[in-house]
Amino acid sequence: MHKKSSDLSEKARVTRRTFLGTALLTGGVLLARGSDVIFGAGLSGSSNVATNPTWKLGGDLTVNRLGFGAMRVTGEGIWGWPADRGNALKVLKRAVKLGVNLIDTADAYGPETSELLIAEALYPYPDGLVIATKGGLTRPGPGDWVPDGRPEHLKQAVDGSLKRLRLERIDLYQLHSIDPKVPMEESLGAIKEMKDAGKIRHVGLSNVEPDEIERARKVVPIVSVQNRYNIEDRKSENALVYCEKNNLGFLPWFPIGGTRGLKHENALNAAAKAHGVSIFQVALAWLLERSPVMLPIPGTSSVAHLEENIAAAKLKLAPEEWKAINALAS
Repeated sequence: MHKKSSDLSEKARVTRRTFLGTALLTGGVLLARGSDVIFGAGLSGSSNVATNPTWKLGGDLTVNRLGFGAMRVTGEGIWGWPADRGNALKVLKRAVKLGVNLIDTADAYGPETSELLIAEALYPYPDGLVIATKGGLTRPGPGDWVPDGRPEHLKQAVDGSLKRLRLERIDLYQLHSIDPKVPMEESLGAIKEMKDAGKIRHVGLSNVEPDEIERARKVVPIVSVQNRYNIEDRKSENALVYCEKNNLGFLPWFPIGGTRGLKHENALNAAAKAHGVSIFQVALAWLLERSPVMLPIPGTSSVAHLEENIAAAKLKLAPEEWKAINALAS
């Protein structure tokens, strides 16, 4: 638990540029420009998303398993407005056009900027679009992520997100981080009050261990967990297994990873070469095949990268490829 704030700071610092500089990219890039909607038709035969292309979040919200994380539509360092606001709006609109119907954000992204951009780009929202947001982390300044799980703060945070997103009810509200200074039961009790008041439909957690999920479920029904997880970093494996056993959605943040600990010639690069795609797509395809409860939410500020990410839903890894990549765990 003591490393979570620093992990969140690292989340803000790691970029696709870093990933590019630390991995050997090979093969062409399979973009989604040939089709406006990646999900649904055209997926037959794939062993990952095709056999389970959607997930029922909370048992009643059907979402495509590959979503979009809206952290990086904000300014540099996840702070303030983006340098090109028009581009950020294009990315959000394009995501929905490609079939994304799960967008994840937080009041801390900007702060507030990400939520405001989502509403500006997409309101009035199309039917079936699920917007998940989070509260419980504050941003005193660039690079700072400070937990605040006080009940009064979380109630204000829910109301603030509702206003910025122009919603009457938030489909999925997640406790962004457990505040070590506040009993988790008190923080979640406040969120439960907002749920009982009709302001929240479902509740999720972020950056938690299995025992914490178990404790949380005694306070309020939990439908999802959002932890850091990727090919290289699987410290949340136990949390993922818990979600599988209890039918909870698992939203991995930093889903592509950095591959900093991998050798240049590895199974990830080999699969990218074999399929003529990027290692980003292979990393996402691996996640989608790893578990039916996996709901990756890769984020980007680039339309081209967005299209590349979403195209990963069509990538089929051979069983031996998947096993070889799986063996890369640090």
